[in-house]
Amino acid sequence: MIGSLHPYILLILGVNMAQLGGQEEKEKTTALKDLLSRIDLDELMKKDEPPLNFPKTLEEFEYAFNEKGQLRHIKTGEPFVFNYREDLHRWNQKRYEALGEIVTQYVYELLEKECNMTKEILPVDATAEEPKSFIFLSRDALSNPDRLLVLIQGSGVVRAGQWSRRLIINEDLDSGTQIPFIRRAVEEGHGVMVLNPNENYLEVEKPGAPAQPSPDSSDEPAEKRERKDERESRRRRDFYEKYRNPQKERETEQIPIRDNSSPEEHAIYVWDNFISKSAAKKIFFVAHSYGGLSFVELMIQREAEVKNRVCAVAMTDSVHNLWHQEAGKSILEWMQEHCCNWVSSAEPLDTPVETMLPDCPRVSAERRAQVSEERGALVSGTERHELTSWKSFHSIFKFLSAALEGQNWDAKPTTTVTTRSSNRIKHEEI
Repeated sequence: MIGSLHPYILLILGVNMAQLGGQEEKEKTTALKDLLSRIDLDELMKKDEPPLNFPKTLEEFEYAFNEKGQLRHIKTGEPFVFNYREDLHRWNQKRYEALGEIVTQYVYELLEKECNMTKEILPVDATAEEPKSFIFLSRDALSNPDRLLVLIQGSGVVRAGQWSRRLIINEDLDSGTQIPFIRRAVEEGHGVMVLNPNENYLEVEKPGAPAQPSPDSSDEPAEKRERKDERESRRRRDFYEKYRNPQKERETEQIPIRDNSSPEEHAIYVWDNFISKSAAKKIFFVAHSYGGLSFVELMIQREAEVKNRVCAVAMTDSVHNLWHQEAGKSILEWMQEHCCNWVSSAEPLDTPVETMLPDCPRVSAERRAQVSEERGALVSGTERHELTSWKSFHSIFKFLSAALEGQNWDAKPTTTVTTRSSNRIKHEEI
């Protein structure tokens, strides 16, 4: 009997042992999941990351702009290198952003020193304590009786005087800044205003939160509470030191700038306080990317004023949408007559481009302008969104000059192409 039961008993024991083993593995798995859930993967990637302390000037970065406006290393003559440290993308990105802030200040200096522009503080009645923004004006921006050119860039990190930070750092100042447009406009007798639609808030460091005692700590003797807190602190420190090298960034909060807390609000504020008060009989806009959307919003809010003062609008890869922005029929008709949008495309410069919906004319953006039968979307000759303003530079001024003289800006296309470029554009300028 015992002999016959023996295999059965062994089987039962084996099953029980397997269950116990399975239970132990399950507990280990649960413990591992719990451990992993407590690891901040973003922080783990910072392990062994160098300090986020970067140079404050171009000289300290060992970079300078050469006579061609290209950023080059002062010792090697090489272009900017993004991957300065291998496998440390976050650190490299922070380094790039630090350089970008220096470049922004450098462009501001160029606007004042080389373009003879002055800085105007916003809001115009700002107190000493509140956050402020600013725009740049040529000396005759408000007094020029004939013409005024207004420049609006896209959204993101770009500030006054910039089309694209990436182009300034990786290509040159001509393609990435608005300076060629300013100089050409001044040569042709325009007053100039340079807007700053992305300077919307003041960023300040958050004050540290006061330590909160645990709910039951008041019932414990002070000495016992201190020992308990010390043990807990040591446990947390030991745990995290295994997985990361803590490098905390500043915690900040954003204080909005009054009447300028968004690109659209900024455009309307500058219109009300500067553009509409200028002496110019004819006003022109060049608006890139999100700047085109801001102009359309301005027109929706100030339609009669804009129609009365604005002569022509040159857009470059504008992301406006007359339907989503609920622009009326009268605005659509005005834009079809007075606007042209140079879009990213592989087609030659100024090739007319069909649109899916009625809109202002669209064309492509590089090479010499050819003639088109109707003002519309022209092709820029480039498929790079950020390059559309620079590639269509000469065509834009031809368009503005024709509008100034009251002539139709005609170009005779060889072909008409359809593009989806405006649908794939990101609003964030790099």
